[in-house]
Amino acid sequence: MWATLIFLIDAKFGGRLSRHGIAALRLAALLLAAAFTWSESANSAEAPVCGNCDCCRWESVRTANWRAYAQGEYIARDRSPHVSEYRLRVGDELDLVYRLTREERPEPYRINVGDEILIESMTDPTLDRSLIVQPDGMITLRLLGQVKANGLTVAQLGEYVEDAYKKYYNAPTITVTPVKVDTKLEDLRAAVDRRMGLGGQSQIARVTPEGSISLPGIGWIYVQGLTLAELQQELGERYAELIPGVEVIPVIVSWAPRYVYVLGEVAAPGRFELTGPTTILQAIAMAGSWNNGAYLDQVVIFRRDDNWRLVATKVDLRAALRGKTPCPEGEIWLSDSDVVIVPKGPILEATDFIELVFTRGIYGVMPFSTSYAFESLSGLP
Repeated sequence: MWATLIFLIDAKFGGRLSRHGIAALRLAALLLAAAFTWSESANSAEAPVCGNCDCCRWESVRTANWRAYAQGEYIARDRSPHVSEYRLRVGDELDLVYRLTREERPEPYRINVGDEILIESMTDPTLDRSLIVQPDGMITLRLLGQVKANGLTVAQLGEYVEDAYKKYYNAPTITVTPVKVDTKLEDLRAAVDRRMGLGGQSQIARVTPEGSISLPGIGWIYVQGLTLAELQQELGERYAELIPGVEVIPVIVSWAPRYVYVLGEVAAPGRFELTGPTTILQAIAMAGSWNNGAYLDQVVIFRRDDNWRLVATKVDLRAALRGKTPCPEGEIWLSDSDVVIVPKGPILEATDFIELVFTRGIYGVMPFSTSYAFESLSGLP
């Protein structure tokens, strides 16, 4: 097709234009053909996979879909979950919602303190009594005095009273009828009742520095490091042993704050709260950006591992700032309590950096008076 276009150009303008004019028209036709071919290949070919990660693709060869970010579309695309599973930590605030299950129980009901029962006799109506189980677990019956009722099933109590009254009657024909049961459950409901305030039946609990929470009926329970599903299962088993018939659903109201510390050549060094996934550049932006002369080729990040061992690494932010690669390896995600330090000049060794920053106090980070060797604790290359 493009050869035909060039032939037509020669036929129509060959006698009118100079040799240079014909060459210019031919070059314009060739450039137009190259641009059209490149556009077709860019729209049809699959974008190459980024070499730094499996999920990102280099889309710079395609036309950006700006319509997705039109006026008012500030939400943009969906975000992936921050973590695969969240585990409770010190300072997290929980709202534990209590719900009555009202499900049939396979085991027979056992009488508790505070339950109300009705004792009736077909032989002597004067033995009929409505009784409340005393705090010592006893009930008082005519002719028999104190009788143990707490912990017995209704059938067991009826058999015992029937046998005891046979001393006085040939056929006492005793019937035991539970009138008010599950008093422990009612006491628990009264302890967590907030229907006159915030509404519902729930209990607010905050994870203490020792990693525990305290709940009515079961006391202290260790929750540090548990997921919400694991905590719900643990609470269900604890309450099933003492107060069956209730389900507890934990809900996170607020989680413990997480901080990152940005020091060195930034406008406003200090501690900043991590309210979401945060990269190094975002942390530096929270600190008011870097100062003129900051050495972004070797930004240092200090972190504590699971064994509380101090580790460190240094990253190069030039690729992220200049847009040389789609997924710059230096733009890493930060964790809780990370310390980001933007140096003033090149760093030769880990020990030199520690002495430069912490011992001599260039940035006023820590008031050390002697030098500490951190080579064994540092991951600096």
